[in-house]
Amino acid sequence: MTIASATARKFWLVPLYAAAVVVFSDMYLTQPILPQLSAEYGIAPATAGLSVSVVVLMIALGSLAVGPLSDRWGRWPVMVGSAVLLAIPTLLCALAPSFELLLLGRALQGLCIPGLTAVAVAYLGDRLPANALGHAVGGWIAANVAGGLSGRVVGGLISDGFGWRASFAVFAGLTLASGMSLLMTLPRDRQVAASGGWRQAYLAMFAHLANQRLRFAYLIGGSLFFGFLGIFTYLPYYLSAPPFSLPPAIVALAYLSYLAGVIVSPWAGALSARYPRPRLIMIGLLIAMTGIGLTLIPSLPLIALGLWTLCSGMFIAQGIAPALVNQLAPQAKGAASALYLVAYYIGGTLGGVIPGFGWQAAGWPGVTLICLGALALALAAASRLGGAKTQ
Repeated sequence: MTIASATARKFWLVPLYAAAVVVFSDMYLTQPILPQLSAEYGIAPATAGLSVSVVVLMIALGSLAVGPLSDRWGRWPVMVGSAVLLAIPTLLCALAPSFELLLLGRALQGLCIPGLTAVAVAYLGDRLPANALGHAVGGWIAANVAGGLSGRVVGGLISDGFGWRASFAVFAGLTLASGMSLLMTLPRDRQVAASGGWRQAYLAMFAHLANQRLRFAYLIGGSLFFGFLGIFTYLPYYLSAPPFSLPPAIVALAYLSYLAGVIVSPWAGALSARYPRPRLIMIGLLIAMTGIGLTLIPSLPLIALGLWTLCSGMFIAQGIAPALVNQLAPQAKGAASALYLVAYYIGGTLGGVIPGFGWQAAGWPGVTLICLGALALALAAASRLGGAKTQ
């Protein structure tokens, strides 16, 4: 690769990663303010958690469309179009007069988000050599982590100072700016051949479900996100209740533990070019489970350590799993990546609600027990893939 081509590659990666930060910020804007939503609308924690789960569920459903769509039409129009359109429902959330309309806006956000999130790894796989893919995917996951951090921390701080509607308004503007940046800088790709029409596209997509190794990879993604999202969705209830009784702005700072993911994701991606990916995923899951266990100790320093440990382990696993799916899929890689996102976000949908019943029944130990069970399931699935080698 020439110096000029390497420079060009780095140039378009910057706006792509920046768009990931903004899009994932949009996804998590309500998570740090769930207790405020409960108080304002008089709703239970599990009901308030729907403002997280509904966007996650619609991402899963939207991924079913954008994977085959990108395989037929090309990645560029799907990614750019969805990034620009996402600004509209984000602004509508800021204007929503009721919780029901807020949920509608969140659902529309969820339909727009997978046009970028479910296609980007396949886009990277199309444009980069195999030996550079792991590192690039690690960078993509790090950008996702930074977005999750920004949505929770920056969004939480804006909400605490100016109200939750202000956070949606600010991120609506940032979303539009990031979409226009992609429009101007992201290299176009060649349209994928559309032989066989939509029927053929969906047959290629669901043929992946006959691949046992891909099914285990999808189970890893769903279980991993269930456990992770469950912990961070109900964390504000834990920290705002006695004996901690922390205010919303301080609770939002707990999400700074996401910085661990920004650090470990590119590192994990680079390691995946040298070591078996399933084995690295198992290590990440064990680290994450250790972190969850530490949060059971009623000490703020140990809870903080537990959250950092959880994030480190989770993003080791998630920094590798999408590249593993790309590796295991023999064809229609965009559809394979989309199916992974479907499994991942269905797991997140359940993780945004089911641990809430654990909270209502047994408090924080109930939440952690459910989430540890999900990560144990992911660990079992990864163990079945232990022999997979990198390419």
